[in-house]
Amino acid sequence: MTPLNDFDQSARGYTAHLGAFRGAVGAALERVRTEGIIDRIWARDHTVWKEDPSEIRNRLGWLQSPDVMKKAIPEITAFQADIRQAGYTQALLLGMGGSSLAPETFYKVFRVREDHLDVHVLDSTDPGAVLHYDRGLSPEKTLFIVSTKSGGTVETLSLMNYFYNWAARALGPEAAGAHFTAITDPGSGLEAMARALSFRKIFLNDPDIGGRYSALSYFGLAPAALLGIDLELLLKRAAAMALKCRASQNTVMASNPGAWLGCIMGELAKAGRDKVTFILSPELAPFGAWAEQLIAESTGKEGTGILPVDGEPVGDPGVYGMDRLFICLKLGDDAAHEEQMTALINEGRPVVEIVLDDVYDLGSEFFRWEMAVAVAGHLLGINPFDQPNVESAKAVARDMVAAYQAEGTLPELVPTVELLGIRAYADFDAESPAGALRRFLDQADPGENDTAGRAYVAVQAYVNPSEEMNGALQEFRARIGSRYRLATTVGYGPRFLHSTGQLHKGDGGHGLFIQILGDMPEDASIPDSAGSPDSSISFGVLKETQALGDRRALLDAGRKIMRFYMEGDIPEGLERLAEAL
Repeated sequence: MTPLNDFDQSARGYTAHLGAFRGAVGAALERVRTEGIIDRIWARDHTVWKEDPSEIRNRLGWLQSPDVMKKAIPEITAFQADIRQAGYTQALLLGMGGSSLAPETFYKVFRVREDHLDVHVLDSTDPGAVLHYDRGLSPEKTLFIVSTKSGGTVETLSLMNYFYNWAARALGPEAAGAHFTAITDPGSGLEAMARALSFRKIFLNDPDIGGRYSALSYFGLAPAALLGIDLELLLKRAAAMALKCRASQNTVMASNPGAWLGCIMGELAKAGRDKVTFILSPELAPFGAWAEQLIAESTGKEGTGILPVDGEPVGDPGVYGMDRLFICLKLGDDAAHEEQMTALINEGRPVVEIVLDDVYDLGSEFFRWEMAVAVAGHLLGINPFDQPNVESAKAVARDMVAAYQAEGTLPELVPTVELLGIRAYADFDAESPAGALRRFLDQADPGENDTAGRAYVAVQAYVNPSEEMNGALQEFRARIGSRYRLATTVGYGPRFLHSTGQLHKGDGGHGLFIQILGDMPEDASIPDSAGSPDSSISFGVLKETQALGDRRALLDAGRKIMRFYMEGDIPEGLERLAEAL
């Protein structure tokens, strides 16, 4: 049995206060050791998870990423030098999910090093978000990075077609291709398009790496280099963590940082603590969105799952239900959340603390969490590398797009009640939108013990992302969380469909889903193909089909969902709803 004090690995930078769960986690660590799980993972043994090797054997390339990508540094560095010499000063990455979240994390944590590119990420189909970059970028100085593993992601290709035509109008068709770079798998449709359109550079990634495990591959590292991040140092930290995560049955398993964290997450989820709640140093806060996708899309299936709770305001112990595992990532001696952490520990709540020396330790964390989720998947009995429910919303949306292109209309939902510019759509009667919201949330089981329903609320915002919108959504979720003592998440649509969307439809069905939509002052047409003036759909229509498609998929999966449409000022409408709770 793993000694209980092995949960204090503070000399290695991590420790856990697990209380009553220490025995179960210790037993799990011992099983992982005696069954040789770590050696089997490194040997790419698919039976660690399932007897069927599908979407497992060809999804384990991330294990070698820290070493393999060292050899790619000269290629990436030469690309970076070429871009800077050509006079580019800004880049816009067009991607979704695993293709965009690591670059966004790098940008928000490291920012832009002197004399390097300002690399922004566009992962929204809201026309306001598209037009923001349309009007704010300089054609001569902008590089576009088109990033999609499959090469066929509808949002990414729609954005590519739009900005390729944008560049061709400003610079001429002959010059447009030089402003584009592709990151994709070999043989994908995007590779063929990139060659046909004379893209400046095509990075072909290892096809054995899944999107959410791709932070330490070309998908994360090529944009990171443009920001001026030291790839050698980042990969050195990642390689050191990978070596630690090879510790197997001949050692105490708590010395394996990935197995240690994976056993904690997996065993506590089985015991009802299935809401991994992040408490992050301010400088590390952007890491939460990356980890959110990794955990949710990997574990939310077959009626189980671990809900990552990112960005939720940190509160006193009394505001939380009994379904939480708290994980604090702390930068150095940062004491921003020390008081709250101490209170949680003193109340006997399960708390994990991981200390990073500096921001380059993110290289270590990417690998630690990938290994941890792989181990947690083993304990939960699921395949952490597939996403069986993601396609359901996409299929409905595709059908709606086809119908719109043929008939020119979308399905119209009938509101339950409308008042002061807010329309509520629910499957029950209500006298006001606020009343509908309260009645909807009253269905939640707060989960007061280990085996309760463990409800959570997911706010799905199909709106233009902005700092003002972020603040309004955060206040809205905070009101819900404090009033009902429920875990809350917020995701912008359609971005979250490539992140938490799998868990929403694949977990145990405890979620309550609130769609937020609103007026779009302007729309933007999507070219049918790059270089073509023809358009049969707009970004506004695409976004609406995605919202309707996910609503239908959630209902088909037996989930509870309601929808609000807000005319005029959306943050103001959210504020009115929040005040009514």
